[in-house]
Amino acid sequence: MSQQHESIAQHYHDRTKYDPETIATKSQGLDWDKQPVPFKEYKIGTTFDLKPYLQEEPEVFADDSASVWWRRLSRLLFCSYGLTAKMSTMGNPIYLRAAPSAGGLYPAEVYLISRGTPFLSAGLYNYQPQTHSLIQFWESEVWQSLQAACFWHPVLDSTQIAIVTTAVFYRSAWRYQDRAYRRIFLDTGHLLGNIELASALNDYRPHLIGGFVDETVNRLLYLDSNQEGALAVIGLADLLDVKQNLPIAQTALPSPTQTDYPQIPDGELLQYFHKATQIEEAKGYEESALAPSLDKYNFPFCLKVPTTTSAIDWGANLEQLESTILTRRSTRAYSGADLTSDELKALLDFTYQPQHYIDQGLDATPDYFDLNLIETFIAVSGVTGLEEGCYYYAPKAQELRQIRFKNFRRELHYLCLGQELGRDAAAVLFHTADLNTAVAKYGDRVYRYLHMDAGHLGQRLNLAAIRLNLGVSGIAGFFDDQVNEVLGIPDSEAVLYITTLGRSR
Repeated sequence: MSQQHESIAQHYHDRTKYDPETIATKSQGLDWDKQPVPFKEYKIGTTFDLKPYLQEEPEVFADDSASVWWRRLSRLLFCSYGLTAKMSTMGNPIYLRAAPSAGGLYPAEVYLISRGTPFLSAGLYNYQPQTHSLIQFWESEVWQSLQAACFWHPVLDSTQIAIVTTAVFYRSAWRYQDRAYRRIFLDTGHLLGNIELASALNDYRPHLIGGFVDETVNRLLYLDSNQEGALAVIGLADLLDVKQNLPIAQTALPSPTQTDYPQIPDGELLQYFHKATQIEEAKGYEESALAPSLDKYNFPFCLKVPTTTSAIDWGANLEQLESTILTRRSTRAYSGADLTSDELKALLDFTYQPQHYIDQGLDATPDYFDLNLIETFIAVSGVTGLEEGCYYYAPKAQELRQIRFKNFRRELHYLCLGQELGRDAAAVLFHTADLNTAVAKYGDRVYRYLHMDAGHLGQRLNLAAIRLNLGVSGIAGFFDDQVNEVLGIPDSEAVLYITTLGRSR
């Protein structure tokens, strides 16, 4: 029998918290015989090999418009989700990709939908990272169906290509059970961050669409909605076509808030929650940007440290950005050495102040779902020029505000499930959100938006750190309530993601 409860988003979040008293009982051995394969295979379809367009120099294509077009798309996909390294193991090799994934499980799939261009005929395509190719598995006009599913989002009126990111749930749930839903959206956020930056490298502008009829998009892509689901749609505007230089439009739509749900057994919570966050109907989109909000925490007598700084140099034609994307790796151990305050400021500047990078060719207003809902805290253990303690980062004011005075290395080691990354990092950054406020605005679907935005911010932190020769690693497994205690924030503030920063050992 169904009962009135808190929202299913809050219920899911509370149910999937890691707690020192119960984590051992929730852990289970992995069934290696059922380890998922992180690649999708299509038996039938037309293959378009994208590898030649990575190997040739740009001037080779100078007078060939088709090759120029294919080279841009090839580079965009490779920098977003291509295979960038191969690790040998006792079993099958592990392939690493341009975007990170918790446990190297890579639940995300990338699809292209073409309206029909001179170079890419109308239909449905899946990106195959293992061979860096596109496979067209449906040859037919489907654009109008996509527009209807996205409530006639204005960006789809003028664009010719859309990217759809999906998730194969079992790839992550095999290891992380119900909590995998959090990691899936963090992984997707990292991927969205790559798509945004790789688009700038190749004269595209991605327009994020988070509100769509889930089941319609799933059917459009021939997905088994019990195994896989669409998570984000991106209208890909070609900036070399003046008609596609489009205004910013709304990115997120609300779903209903479900408070009447049955007892849900462990192992079934992920799938139930995903269906509860789906949209069936909505009012539609408007051509407007989100209104900025004020920084949340502003204590009158706390220490305030300005974070304005020089922008990171990404090189001529952003060449250093591309090389950083393709060489990014998660740090496995830190030395414990300090960062400088200038390094921390540069990391925050690239992540939160994109307007400072417009002269380098990056988008001054990249799409997120709603950054106004996300707060950022930093536990400083070793940053020269900053006292040890916890700080709130105020992105509008561009300053750090000290809220707690203490070295928290021991607590960070504990709340990061005993990972030395938490103990030895020079700074640990936390993304949080008031879940009740967020649900009131967007319904249960906001849980998707929050984690994708946190992952997107995490990817920018990753790339900035690598460019500065620093170590960086995201952590999605932590004792939730203990994080709130260390930060000194209320229980209503849900912890979304942790990024550790330091010097590699």
